[in-house]
Amino acid sequence: MQANTNQYEYSYKDSNTEHHHTYLLSPLLDLMGQEPVKQNQKLRVLDLGCGSGSLSHKIAQHGYEVVGVDDSASGIFLASQNFPDCRFIQASIYNLPENDLNQSFDIVIAVEVIEHLFYPRELLRAAKRYLKPEGRLIITTPYNGYWKNLALALLGKMDSHYTALWDGGHIKFFSVATLTNLLQEEGFDNTIFKFSGRLPYLWKSMLCASTLAKI
Repeated sequence: MQANTNQYEYSYKDSNTEHHHTYLLSPLLDLMGQEPVKQNQKLRVLDLGCGSGSLSHKIAQHGYEVVGVDDSASGIFLASQNFPDCRFIQASIYNLPENDLNQSFDIVIAVEVIEHLFYPRELLRAAKRYLKPEGRLIITTPYNGYWKNLALALLGKMDSHYTALWDGGHIKFFSVATLTNLLQEEGFDNTIFKFSGRLPYLWKSMLCASTLAKI
């Protein structure tokens, strides 16, 4: 099957921190910190869907070597102009370059990206190509669960939460079970979850870290 790459392209006006970074950065860094570090060697991180680079920059400030990838020309331009501590590449997740980056990253992250993709499986396949053997993929995506959906229904918030009027908005809604299944089907295991934002079971987002399984 040929993936459709005619996506809505985000246009960025600045490189300010996005709102979800405020509640995702701490648990994200915690999951990243579980990857063992060799002496005097920075871990390499690939940030898929890096936008205008603000999160890539924050991660680099914690001692990581970061490469960011995004399909948005405006996002990559701003990232390259404002964050010289990282490397940025303009490319679609559906059509990533074959180059020296293959199998060269300890960690691949995708923060609030997978829910925007018609073909989320392609993100996992890209991560497999760029990760070192037994490297770690960390995905964050809005949390969807029974109690949260019940609360949204009772409060009359379903239309606004699942709006179809947001161009380039969310088109996939993952639960812990469906994201776990997708990771397993694509060759990842040892998956662990963290949750962030708001109250328990009404969380804003979930984070999962999964290891590339041995062949």
